[in-house]
Amino acid sequence: MDQILKPIGDSLGSFFESDIVQFGLRAIGIYLVILWLATAYWAFRDMQQRSDNAILPYLAAAFIILFTPLFFVFAYWFYKIVRPHEKIGEVWERNLAEEALLAEVESVHHCPGCERRIDDEWIICPSCRTRLKRVCPNCSRLVGMDWSLCAWCGKDFERREAPVAAMAALPASRETTGQIESPGAPATVPTVTPSAASTKSSASSAKATETRPSTSSSVRSSGPVRPATGPLPTTPQDPLPER
Repeated sequence: MDQILKPIGDSLGSFFESDIVQFGLRAIGIYLVILWLATAYWAFRDMQQRSDNAILPYLAAAFIILFTPLFFVFAYWFYKIVRPHEKIGEVWERNLAEEALLAEVESVHHCPGCERRIDDEWIICPSCRTRLKRVCPNCSRLVGMDWSLCAWCGKDFERREAPVAAMAALPASRETTGQIESPGAPATVPTVTPSAASTKSSASSAKATETRPSTSSSVRSSGPVRPATGPLPTTPQDPLPER
């Protein structure tokens, strides 16, 4: 048995001791070390593209290095299993695509009553007769129902205008007074002139007061003649008692 194994061992030893085999083994070892370090660097860069955390890339590279050049292949497959499935750029592209699709859907106007598609220039929905827009009375353009003023001409829909009759009577009253009021001046109190009816009533009252003394004097003169010897006793029926 020893005679059989001894020649085999001598042949293997001479094979591995040859310069070509030694060079090949060294090259394989150098290749494995380079591949081991390259895998650690790849794990570092790959984790940077898949996570915003600044520590995870260093942890991934250290995990590959700990498995040595002989077992780093197992660390590589384990890393591919536990790493995030999407890159940050891919997530951003997916979010942008979703936002673009949502904006496209929102750009299509729908009726608030029946949720059907409508045109931008429609005033009333032809399906459910819901009022969609209104016409500005100043510029005749379409405005929204919830607008407080017109975006084109600046017409304020919440402010009520003064009646036309009141606006027409305002200049006439200013012309009669002969003065033009300024916007910041205080309001003046108009002077009240006596009317003809009040003048006539005051004149009649004054005339009545003047006729009262003459009537009393005529009554006194038309009464009975009293004797000069002495005053007569007054009675309650005498309208003018003696003073």
